[in-house]
Amino acid sequence: MSINTLKNYSPNFNKKKRSKKRIKFIIIHYTGMKSEKAALKRLTKTQSKVSSHYLITQRGQIILMVPDLYIAWHAGKSMWKTESSLNSKSIGIEITNPGHTFGYKNFTNKQIKSTVILIKHLVKKYKISKENILGHSDIAPDRKKDPGEKFPWEYLAKKKLSIWHNIKKKKIKSLRKKKCDKIGKDEFLKNLIKIGYLSKDLIKTIKAFQRRFRPHLVDGKIDQECLKISKNLI
Repeated sequence: MSINTLKNYSPNFNKKKRSKKRIKFIIIHYTGMKSEKAALKRLTKTQSKVSSHYLITQRGQIILMVPDLYIAWHAGKSMWKTESSLNSKSIGIEITNPGHTFGYKNFTNKQIKSTVILIKHLVKKYKISKENILGHSDIAPDRKKDPGEKFPWEYLAKKKLSIWHNIKKKKIKSLRKKKCDKIGKDEFLKNLIKIGYLSKDLIKTIKAFQRRFRPHLVDGKIDQECLKISKNLI
């Protein structure tokens, strides 16, 4: 299986190749820049010291920036379950979007279609499990918000490209904003660790969980809906 890509190579990558077996994760980002042009400039500028393997444009074009077997600089300081420094073990996908700083927008249908095509290609090529398809905020919740609450993780899960809970929406919505007692809160925090979240910044970690699995309300507060979802996921 091959995909159609444009090429705009970044100089920002480790020059030593890695083996295919080293690639275990896919990390989704948004560019978080005012414009696509600015994002491309930053990702290809030596001084910025950042890059990704792929960029998906506003129009859904897939741009190859760093070949898969080289380590791109997209994840930074990161942790998930027993893994750290995920740059060396992952492929980074940036999606054009101004992000929370510059007027966060819905991702376009063309972007989502291309994201699905690209992830399917990578999953097949490197045998990546759906549990290891993550957002930047999952692996670095104390620093990052991307790809954010508007990224359609539930849709990806229907394509078997992400994990998601299987609780009926009506049922969990009735639990939203209902307070948890101390036992429930402690259980939720233990569940966060079991799922994979490891940051010490509690509120930001809760928000990262919510952006991923409860995007309708990102408030950093543990309620019964969050607890129910966390129990279902593990």
